[in-house]
Parts: sequence; C-alpha cells; structure tokens
Amino acid sequence: MKTVKTKKIISKTFKLLFLIVFISLFACNQNNNKKLSQKFMGKSIYQAEGIKQSGKDLLIGIPNAICYSGFREGQHPDRGDGAFNPSYDEILEDLKILSEDLNFKLMRIYDSGENSEMTLKVIKENNINIKVMLGIWLQAEVSNHDLCQWLSPIPDDILLKNKKLNLNEIEKGINLANKYKDIVVAVNVGNEALGSWTDHKVNTDTIISYVKKIKKAIPQAVTVADNYKWWADNGNELAKVVDFVSIHIYPLWEGKNINEALAYSIENILEVKNAIPKAKIVITEAGWATAAYEFPKRANQDNQLRYYNELMSWTKKMDITTFWFEAFDESWKGDPDKLMGAEKHWGLYTVDRKPKKVIQQ
Repeated sequence: MKTVKTKKIISKTFKLLFLIVFISLFACNQNNNKKLSQKFMGKSIYQAEGIKQSGKDLLIGIPNAICYSGFREGQHPDRGDGAFNPSYDEILEDLKILSEDLNFKLMRIYDSGENSEMTLKVIKENNINIKVMLGIWLQAEVSNHDLCQWLSPIPDDILLKNKKLNLNEIEKGINLANKYKDIVVAVNVGNEALGSWTDHKVNTDTIISYVKKIKKAIPQAVTVADNYKWWADNGNELAKVVDFVSIHIYPLWEGKNINEALAYSIENILEVKNAIPKAKIVITEAGWATAAYEFPKRANQDNQLRYYNELMSWTKKMDITTFWFEAFDESWKGDPDKLMGAEKHWGLYTVDRKPKKVIQQ
C-alpha cells in the first residue's frame, strides 16, 4: 500500500508530465497552423508558386462574379417536352437584385437559347450595369456509358441528332455574341462536357474545333468550362486554343468540411497551375450548398457564408475572377422526388428570392 507521501510525489510527477505533453502538443499545433498559414495565406508564397495573377488577368478587370439561371418554382429548361422559361419581368427583378442590391457587374449564363436571349434583351433595354459570359450548351456527342455505368447507352441516331443541335447552338451563340457585343464579354463552349463522369460528353478534339470556329466569328474571348481535375490531367492541348482556362472547384462535393475548404480549393488551383503554367485561370464555378441529403452535416447556410467570404476574398487578392455558383436556388434540378437534393440548394437566395445568410450579412 502506497504512503500518502508517495501518492503526492506520483501526483506531482503526473501533473508535470501532463503539462509537458500539453505544452508540446500546443507548440506543435501552433507550428502546424503557422506552416498552414504560410502555405495557404502568405502572398509571397503564392507568387513563388505561380498562383498569384496580375490585374490584367481578371476578366474585364472584375474579381467577383455570379452564375445566373433564373428558373423559378415550376419552371425549367427544355427537358424533351419544351421549356417553361421565366418571364421578362421576373428576369428584370433578378437582374436588379444582382446588379443593384449585390453590386455584381459580371455574370455567367449557360446556353444560347430563348431564356438567355431574353436575359440579354432585358439587360440592354433597361441599361442594367452588368456584363455577361455567354454559354453555348453542348449535348452528348459520345455515349459515356462505358465510363459511367449508371448511364444508359445513347443510340447513334440520337448522338447524330445532338451533333446537329450543337452546331445550331453554336450558330445561336455566335449571333448573340455579335448582336450584344456591348454586353457579352466572353463565350463559354460546353459546360462539364469533357469529364469521365459527364452524361453529355463531347470529345476534346471536337471541342477544340468548335472553339476555333467560334473565335473566327466573334471578337470576344472564348473559353471552355470544366472541372479543375480534367484541366490538370488533360487540358494542355485545349489550353492552347482558349483565351483563358475556366475551372470548377467544389470541395463540398469532394468530401471536405468547411475547415478544409479554402485550403483544398487552393490546392485545386495550384494543381492546374502546375500542369498548365502559362494558363490564365478563371474560376467559372465555386460554391457551397445550404441543404443536401447527400452531406447534411456540412451543407448549411453558416458554412456557405464562411466559404463565400474566404474564397471570394482570397481570389480577389490573387486576381482570379471567380463566378460564385449560384445566384438563386433551382428546384427543377436533380431528382424531383428528393427535395433536399444538393443540386437544388446552391443559391445565395432561395428559389422564392428570400436572402440566405450570405446576403443578410
């Protein structure tokens, strides 16, 4: 049986050892935080690693921009049975929110269809102070069922029909870019049409030919938007023909929590920069969902607020134009039977135009 004196000695020794371990862990943690800060927050480090761009690399000199698609409850693009588009007045209401209330001067739209043409018309007729990256939407020209086993094979006759639709869409885009050349500052050819997981895949060589065709027909810059990983792994040849490289980054989709989000986003950009050192980069999509059954603990308004503030502040310092995805929630996206699907909840506003925390603060 230990004496009282022995117990006191053991107690003091234990406390001392605990204190030493605690101080060591604290110092180690502080050192790790310092290293993290130096790696991801030090301006000089960015310049050394080639991430920092110059002001001339910003798209029309604007750092912070917004992705816009104005479909409200019950509205949707053409899904094979025709489109139900927003009205002139609804688009006007949205554009006033974006340009006047939020002070966005640059936005991205995704196709050259009727809804996009109406958006350009509303901007022009109402002298709204906002410029546009116009989209040219590409349908599948390749059946991607071999790489994506959840996809059904696309018959050859449908692929041929899609090819004709794509050529028609390109002509529409060229016409809109020329008709609204005081508003359209860039044209994007295809959206996530190159990745191994896409359901509307187009071959890289085909997209390169489309880019060359469009560049001959319009004065604006031409680009192609896709996931950062595709650009890092496969983008060298395409980068030679576009005016800038357009990447998408989504740490939320890739399993990252909010504490990892900014650092992971920087790693994504660095990966592209290392693979294509001379590329001028624009982030054409980056966002954070506020509700999602796929990752319910991470998708919320507080995390969206934090990621928005951190990312948009950092990219502004780095002179990287960043289009936040997106302006308004869109209930038509994703599985219609799953109301809490992430695809429906990326907006700064709800689908009925109620502001979320990013806007409230």
